[in-house]
Amino acid sequence: MTAIDVTGLTKRFGRRTVVDNVSLSVEHGEIVGFLGPNGSGKTTTIRMLCGLLTPDAGSGSCLGYDVRREASKIKQAVGYMTQRFSFYEDLTIGENLDFVARLYELKPRSAQVARTLDELGLTDRRDQLAGTLSGGWKQRLALAACVMHRPRLLLLDEPTAGVDPKARREFWDSIHGLAGQGMTVLVSTHYMDEAERCHRIVYISSGKVIARGTVDEVVANSGLITFVVRGGDLAALHARLEGLDGIEQVAPFGATLHVVGSDAGRLEAAIAPFRNDHAYAWSRGETSLEDVFIQLMGGNNRP
Repeated sequence: MTAIDVTGLTKRFGRRTVVDNVSLSVEHGEIVGFLGPNGSGKTTTIRMLCGLLTPDAGSGSCLGYDVRREASKIKQAVGYMTQRFSFYEDLTIGENLDFVARLYELKPRSAQVARTLDELGLTDRRDQLAGTLSGGWKQRLALAACVMHRPRLLLLDEPTAGVDPKARREFWDSIHGLAGQGMTVLVSTHYMDEAERCHRIVYISSGKVIARGTVDEVVANSGLITFVVRGGDLAALHARLEGLDGIEQVAPFGATLHVVGSDAGRLEAAIAPFRNDHAYAWSRGETSLEDVFIQLMGGNNRP
């Protein structure tokens, strides 16, 4: 049985359709990345999955419970980490976790709190006020609160926004550890390196799913061809290439330019006059996940 199996989820606010016929399937123990631009419908979809919003259309199950009729049971069985830190900043880490343990009626409460503190590396900071924590430690506290009741499914809504690379890596180490114990994870993110840490990814834009699969599958199915340019005045070259027929993206990557198109013949014709300039070195490159997502955003995003 899959952890998430929904078809045709739709949510409207007034005349605006925020989630439009979304279908999603996630296997037990799988980490799935949920990607898309701001306003694409990621958060609304997650809230329908965890029972906080009722779909206007569509059907399916989350952890075996019907997403329309059994929302209260879903809420008890999942862990949901929101975009914003939502714990009491004038309470300590230990007091915040004790409060969460009371909500879930965990017994013995003190033992459950101690176990969670130990598992998330928070024991030495249990008496520190939550409001004095750095972004990375706040993130760890939020994750601890989400998993202390041993949920079978973890829903994470842009959990690493605003934290440093070291904290992000440690967070993902924890996520993979939880998945290794059988927990299922659906995580929304804007970071391409985080997307590549997921088993599969799903890309949503304007409320519709427009790409899904492993990272390699999504890149391969994009049909994009990428050339990498080095040397010379890349800023000047960028200006000359941009907007030419057959060139769909020109983007600086460090000391190189990525020149991207979906039609090999038109792309080759567009760059041919510039390849004779010995100030630049051209080579066929690998299309990156970022190239693909920029392409998807440009073709499918709406105001």
